[in-house]
Amino acid sequence: MKIVAVRTHLLDHELETAFESAATRFSRRSHVLVEIECDDGTIGWGECLGPAAANAAVVATYAPHLIGKDPRETAKLWAVLYNLLRDQGQRGLTVTALSGIDIALWDIKGKHYDAPVSVLLGGRWREGVRAYATGSFKRDGVDRVSDNATEMAQRRAEGFHACKIKIGFGVEEDLRVIRAVRDAIGSEMRLMIDANHGYTVAEAVRLGKAAAEYDIDWFEEPVLPEQLSAYCEVRSRQPIPVAGGETWYGRWGMWQAMSAGAVDILQPDICGCGGLSEAAKIADMATLNGVRVVPHVWGTGVQIAAALQFIAAMVPDPVRASPVEPIMEFDRTHNPFRQAVLQRPIEAVDGVVSIPEGPGLGIEINRDALQRFKMQTA
Repeated sequence: MKIVAVRTHLLDHELETAFESAATRFSRRSHVLVEIECDDGTIGWGECLGPAAANAAVVATYAPHLIGKDPRETAKLWAVLYNLLRDQGQRGLTVTALSGIDIALWDIKGKHYDAPVSVLLGGRWREGVRAYATGSFKRDGVDRVSDNATEMAQRRAEGFHACKIKIGFGVEEDLRVIRAVRDAIGSEMRLMIDANHGYTVAEAVRLGKAAAEYDIDWFEEPVLPEQLSAYCEVRSRQPIPVAGGETWYGRWGMWQAMSAGAVDILQPDICGCGGLSEAAKIADMATLNGVRVVPHVWGTGVQIAAALQFIAAMVPDPVRASPVEPIMEFDRTHNPFRQAVLQRPIEAVDGVVSIPEGPGLGIEINRDALQRFKMQTA
């Protein structure tokens, strides 16, 4: 079994209403899928976190080193590709591009052995996972406070047990949003806040102390990801558990953060941290450090499927009669091709997402959608 082709599919859609996090403005939804084909006709799919065209360029750099190789040798291929750009990378695009490739290789491996990726990762502990709704960005032309409250009340009505809202736009305004959302969703629905590293330490500490009365599950990315000492200070000086990790990438970055005691909750992105191969190593390290893992998810149905396979195989920590079950991030912002790329969409039903049972990622790609949402390049 040999790899004969590596392709990327750039997808793009211009949004009618742009929205913002504290760090990024979104006027478009753009994502890139990785397709790897083998000489026996087997095809695997992956996805890369981050800028679509830039990821595609790095995938193209890796591609010649995959042609003719056995796709089942996932650990070997990961090490070869990582080392290829090690001196220029270690984090960022070199790892996000590698993530999409690695996921596609695992999809191929699962199809070859006629088993879900979760079984190949060690076994399925669960067949479904409770999802939390992510949204509540700052949308153009609307009142942020009322807009966020209305949106999250809708997520509660849809059956989600928890939601995450965006902050980082100013302590006082953010507190008004948090208060309004808590009033709208009631006391039983779990609530998380995500600053997208928009605060200074002083602002994050002030916000955390003031927001604690609203029963916040975690405070995500309070400060810049490079500032591990700042993370530690925020964690020690305010009462809300601190989360982060979507931009710490591979095991080395995650190890540094955990060794520093920077977070209570680690959030590797399967499409950004190095793929399924690296995510499994990161989860093992988190267990050694007593850190909870809640994967970050921001992509199409391919990423959703990869995250679900990973979550299915997550070993309870600790294993006990009533373990702490993982939860899954479920993006609710507008993205018309998120589910359209799949022949069979993966949606939450009463706030629970079923984990695909088929071989590999357990999905089939809708190629018509790939053409319909194809990025137009010069």
